[in-house]
Amino acid sequence: MYAIVEIAGQQFKVAKDQKVFVNRLATEEGKKVSFDNVLLIGDGDKVTVGAPAINGAQVGAKVVKHLKGDKVIVFKKKRRKGYQVKNGHRQSLSEIVIESIVASGAKKAAPAKKAAPKAEAKKAEPKKPAAKAAAPKAEPKAKAPAKKAAPKKAAAAKKDDLKKIEGIGPKIASTLAEAGIATYADLAKAKPAKISEIIAGVRGNHVPDTWPEQAKLAADGKWDELKALQDKLDGGKK
Repeated sequence: MYAIVEIAGQQFKVAKDQKVFVNRLATEEGKKVSFDNVLLIGDGDKVTVGAPAINGAQVGAKVVKHLKGDKVIVFKKKRRKGYQVKNGHRQSLSEIVIESIVASGAKKAAPAKKAAPKAEAKKAEPKKPAAKAAAPKAEPKAKAPAKKAAPKKAAAAKKDDLKKIEGIGPKIASTLAEAGIATYADLAKAKPAKISEIIAGVRGNHVPDTWPEQAKLAADGKWDELKALQDKLDGGKK
């Protein structure tokens, strides 16, 4: 007997005692897990096809261990632009062993989950009058944000063009500004380790070791010395 079942967003053809590597499951190692979205079951010459899933069918399995797949290298480059990015990725996987395939009569937990939204809907109904009563109070509160708009404009005027620092692009400049580093003086005081933490979510291999040094020259208005330093750098790296 074999079955085609959907597991963690992927479809697999499985049989009893077969080992399968699937996308990482939330179940702990050594515990059992069941999958109700069975699309097809084959038993000899008899084939049962679901529409789209077979009602009452279930595939039982046991989580053997969690692991990571082979490393995949993703390299991007743009000609004559000086742009290249190299990233590595290892997919989080779970190794499972198929223990049983049930064609019918399996109990599904789906109906219990559907009851929760109904209970929430009933509780939400008596709260509607309270929401209407709160509407008139929102008008005086709306005036307060308008007064706070002036400091934001003043703060925006104090920002420096961090893209003049070699190794910093538009995305990194906006990320640093959101973290409170918007001027050359702010960047000059920041430590490379702290900068690396802030830009950790920006794709690419960025080394901010020279950014504070460049920012110090820019803050002091020493543009000739900054240009001489940048001529020795390669993408902001020494």
